[in-house]
Amino acid sequence: MSTTARAAKAPDTRGPVRKLLTSFGFQIIAALVLGIVAGLVARNLGATAEAPNGLSATLDTIGGSYVTLLRAAVIPLIFTAIVASISNLRRVQNAARLAGQTLLWFAYTAFIAVVIGIGLGLIIQPGSRAGEGLQEGDPYTVGTWWNFLTGLIPQNFLGLTVSTSVDAESGSATSSIGFNVLQIIVVAVAVGIAALKAGKKAEPFLAFTESLLKVIQRVLWWIIRIAPLGTFGLIGAAVVKYGWEKLASLGWFAIAIYIGLALVLFVVYPIIVKTNGLSIRQYFSGVWPAVQLAFVSRSSIGTLPLTERVTERNLGVPRSYASFAVPLGATTKMDGCAAIYPAIAAIFVAQFFGIQLEWWQYIMIIVVSVVGSAATAGTTGAIVMLTLTLSTLGLPLAGVGLLIAIDPILDMGRTAVNVAGQALVPTIVAKREGILDEELYNAPREGLPFADDSGDDSPEADAASDKQPVAAG
Repeated sequence: MSTTARAAKAPDTRGPVRKLLTSFGFQIIAALVLGIVAGLVARNLGATAEAPNGLSATLDTIGGSYVTLLRAAVIPLIFTAIVASISNLRRVQNAARLAGQTLLWFAYTAFIAVVIGIGLGLIIQPGSRAGEGLQEGDPYTVGTWWNFLTGLIPQNFLGLTVSTSVDAESGSATSSIGFNVLQIIVVAVAVGIAALKAGKKAEPFLAFTESLLKVIQRVLWWIIRIAPLGTFGLIGAAVVKYGWEKLASLGWFAIAIYIGLALVLFVVYPIIVKTNGLSIRQYFSGVWPAVQLAFVSRSSIGTLPLTERVTERNLGVPRSYASFAVPLGATTKMDGCAAIYPAIAAIFVAQFFGIQLEWWQYIMIIVVSVVGSAATAGTTGAIVMLTLTLSTLGLPLAGVGLLIAIDPILDMGRTAVNVAGQALVPTIVAKREGILDEELYNAPREGLPFADDSGDDSPEADAASDKQPVAAG
């Protein structure tokens, strides 16, 4: 179903060299390579996590600053995106059916992913192959069902939390302010539903929220545009901090995780795409810009604006539906973090400590993965989900500390799969419900990437940009 005629793409007059250099995908890959090289150089110059040198400190500052910029925009983005997505349901026919189908497909794909994770854990036996001398870290978060349920209750409207630490030597106290993402989601959902129930009286508020979301997304686009610089710093700092030796003792565990991620991304998702009558090549070329950014940023929420953009403009999902399904997926759809990873990690911990899992415990892994995805809340890392799984199974939480050292390396792949799934499900549901713009889905991914971000914010330019494909680079 073609909703509207596509606007003509900006003519691409770049030469081959300039086209390559300005390609977002090429810039990300080049930054990855240069970051690895810079990290190895820093290590060869004697830099370690405990004793950094000038180069490693610079890499860490660049990468840390980029993550800080992303996190600064995450909180207002979560609130405005969820409120706007719920309010957009008023513009969608059969909204309840679409919402139900979306949640059903979230659960369906999570079930497939966790079964793959369990199978790989049993076949590869990563816990039995773990190397000697594993060092335990300190799990900075511990998840239990009780903590998860009580954590849903907002302590205040903004989900603010304040923590204070006291220096044992000087006696000075330091306080820091953080945000509870789950509580922000609960507040946003409540506000969105209340605005829907308020009807016409809430229209000014909803219009303001949508405008604010537009502004926040524009700021995030500026942050996304410098992703290659952030990639350079993040990868370089990771090489200095973790090195390749960290993978030695957990090599089979890392291999099992990445095999599982590859099976879901390159086998399961393509099968789902093909069985629903869509082109696999067009799916990957359409979603790839978001997958690249997710791999670098390790944040589904940070990638949300790009995920929503490619879902609408490349995959042809109507904006009225995508603006609901994609933000929902960014907070609850986690095939990498909440399905594959906790399944393999739980089996690793059981094998490492010599614990024989019963059949019902494998069932509980599936149940926790399918219904507990919200515990990850779209933020970086899956430690909360893992501790939730281990505590449900009665496995030692000390096992979490064994895996922390390489978690950032694994989290890049996990987040990439998360985002690919967050774009896949709305596309499949839209196709099955007959609202997918297949002409746009099958359109070539050409033209100038980010051509619509030229600064022209007129209604005409904005409307035209809504239908312009985003080049995959």
